Amino acid sequence: MGGKQLGFSDYELTTAKKQTKREKFLSEMESVVPWQALIALIEPYYPKASKKGGRPPYPLATMLRIHLLQQWYSLSDPAMEEALIEVPTMRRFAGIELISDRIPDETTILTFRHLLEKHGLGEQVFETVKAHLSEKGMTMRQGTIVDATLIAAPSSTKNKEGKRDPEMHQTKKGNQWYHRFAEGCAYGMKVHAGVDKDSGLIHSVVVTAANVHDLTPAADLLHGDEQVVYADAGYQGIAKRPEMAGKATEFRVAMRPGKRRALLDTPDGRLQDLIETAKAHIRSKVEHPFRVIKQQFGFQKSRLRGLAKNRCKIHVMAALSNLFQARRQLLATA
Repeated sequence: MGGKQLGFSDYELTTAKKQTKREKFLSEMESVVPWQALIALIEPYYPKASKKGGRPPYPLATMLRIHLLQQWYSLSDPAMEEALIEVPTMRRFAGIELISDRIPDETTILTFRHLLEKHGLGEQVFETVKAHLSEKGMTMRQGTIVDATLIAAPSSTKNKEGKRDPEMHQTKKGNQWYHRFAEGCAYGMKVHAGVDKDSGLIHSVVVTAANVHDLTPAADLLHGDEQVVYADAGYQGIAKRPEMAGKATEFRVAMRPGKRRALLDTPDGRLQDLIETAKAHIRSKVEHPFRVIKQQFGFQKSRLRGLAKNRCKIHVMAALSNLFQARRQLLATA
């Protein structure tokens, strides 16, 4: 070990016989994340050691790993610092294995996140992971599913401005204000996604305030080579939008619930109902990445203010969701 000494908790991990769920998950992510490509992406923007001396910056690989740990386990900057101190598995994953290594504090962790936001690197991380999956044979095919999900935002006014985040908004679902957010909050943003109908992987992401209609960014969710697009009833009229003019794409949009309930119990009515069921079965794939982001990674309510910060975070989480969903195929080809 080059004369360095393992801490007691780290030594215990090396002798433990049973692999925990966290260890298994992080071991899989270690194998599927394209580390070299992501480091090469961020390195031009990362601070270099000063020739005048002083404390050198933490290794970029360590800060990147810590940032991804934050996304996977939905940890704030202070909570991430504490986790690195208290949880040996996370510390080892971050490359902080020895008791002589420095642990980044919450300010350093915050600074790295701001670096990604400042240079728009969240979107580039997403594109880098897409390219990596494409190289592994997981290309986007001829069908896309479009949908949107709501993420709550802090509604508190206990801040410097004494106001709620002006970039977030309330939204309505049907004739009711939408109250399914955490803690009864009806205030936040909307994540729009275009998902490949075969693999279930996200290929396009748009982040807006919660009151933006699903149809508004729909054209930005298509990669352009689709032969067919699936969508729920909220996208009725998508084919008539000006930005869709001239597209040789078939839009298979769900029937409105009231109209479907009114179908007659006739051969034609039963056939229509079967067609709607088949479309719903295909559309269900779009819920898988949303489930990973909101349930698996715990991102149901944002701690960040402003769409720019959240846009960066959501693109990173979409990239991680794709890697998580594709992990078995990636591990099989590793």
